[in-house]
Amino acid sequence: MSNPQDNDAPAPRYRQPKGVEQYGIEAIPDDKKTVRWWDVSFMIINFLINPGMILVAGGAVAAGLSFWAAVATVLAGIIIAFGAYSIMATVGVDYGLPGQVGTRITFGLRGAQWIPSALHVISSVYWFAFQTVAGALGIIAVLRALTGHTLNFALVSVIFAIVQAAVALVGYDSVKVLARIAFPTKIILTVVFITVLMTHNDPNYAPGAVLGLDLHIPWQWSVIALWLNSVVSAWLSMITNASDFCRYSRSRGDMWMGTMAAAVLGALITAFVGCYAAVASGGNDNAFDVIARITDNPLLLGLVLLYIVLDNWTINVLNLYTAGLALVNMVRRLGRFWATVGLSLIGIALSLLPELVNGFTGFMTVMGNLFAPVAGVLIADYLFCKRRRIEVAELFAKNGRYWYWSGFNWLTVGWTIAGFLLYLVLPDAAVPSVTCLVTVGAGYLLTASLLAKRSPRLRTANAPVTTRHDLDQPTAPFSSEIRTGAES
Repeated sequence: MSNPQDNDAPAPRYRQPKGVEQYGIEAIPDDKKTVRWWDVSFMIINFLINPGMILVAGGAVAAGLSFWAAVATVLAGIIIAFGAYSIMATVGVDYGLPGQVGTRITFGLRGAQWIPSALHVISSVYWFAFQTVAGALGIIAVLRALTGHTLNFALVSVIFAIVQAAVALVGYDSVKVLARIAFPTKIILTVVFITVLMTHNDPNYAPGAVLGLDLHIPWQWSVIALWLNSVVSAWLSMITNASDFCRYSRSRGDMWMGTMAAAVLGALITAFVGCYAAVASGGNDNAFDVIARITDNPLLLGLVLLYIVLDNWTINVLNLYTAGLALVNMVRRLGRFWATVGLSLIGIALSLLPELVNGFTGFMTVMGNLFAPVAGVLIADYLFCKRRRIEVAELFAKNGRYWYWSGFNWLTVGWTIAGFLLYLVLPDAAVPSVTCLVTVGAGYLLTASLLAKRSPRLRTANAPVTTRHDLDQPTAPFSSEIRTGAES
């Protein structure tokens, strides 16, 4: 299968250094789709096993859940979110497109720039700062145990942030190599830390004491729903860039196997470590602080330090990488490299705020307000209206099938706003992120089918695409955008 982009200079108008990934919002040529399921899995597992999510799991225990209730809550939240995530990841596998460009089929060319892309930039930069702060606090705790001195938080956090940003600037290949190195290392270290927790001489750390507490602590739905909603909301914020991780994948099978295996395994590891430490310590939600307090072995503390660094490095590289692609979808002339540089500077500045770790549930509630309805309309439109078929050249063409009304699909915008308002009034017990996603998706499908009878624009957008790739026209965005003036 030929592709007019099969060359080594896909974006000649980008002014960025040689040696970094040159692809931005362009479709990846078929001959470059060589990534197998294990590389996808390594990236996502590394993304899931991180200090922030371990803190979240510990926080669920500190909020009143038993060990097994907290583990089940985190696992269920990840599976729900990654089910939705994997659906949208097929846009990357099939068409080589970044997720933010894929959202143009639903929101319109301009709508995609200013709704899902803007939201993802905000979310990913926050996540970068949150993970950096959580990791910096862990590093400080370990070094305090090793040296007896408490290092300056700002210094540790900024240096840590800069080191993480460096890999994201290079691009996808550097992310893949880092994931291959980090994955086996993190698995070995996880086994070591779980063993240390289980064999500590305090009887409260014994497996029987930790796992047996379920007999005395009821599973409270109100607490489960709160943390389930927080986890789902956190990972639904990734749905608009699901394609970014998978657009170099060789096949859908590689994507599905790599993604879902990673989601389950990563969630179990994260939840087990965070929950075990929290239960054993009597409510300390920082597993790394717990380990640092129960041992004075310099070698073990050094391993904890290595674990924290690898955890943060692997997740925050992806946060910045996907945020850079989202920003390029908004301001295409930046290029992926310079977009990532700018967002890295903002993320580094936010990493100076240690209070970020205390605002997780509040921020995730806001993100759920926004991303749950976005996910609902994206999935409904892509699966049922577009039937998983995209005409690639039209994604970059003014007055094309995805132009809708002046670049905006106002039906999608309306349902996103309606979903946001619905989320605000739903009780925590209803798990608003899930309820909102399903309700908005169903509502969008119903109204889209009714309005398509009277709206030529909707009929055009949803008209069948007979081939997977649009081979008759160039897929490079610059050729079509220059021709049509689609974006200024």
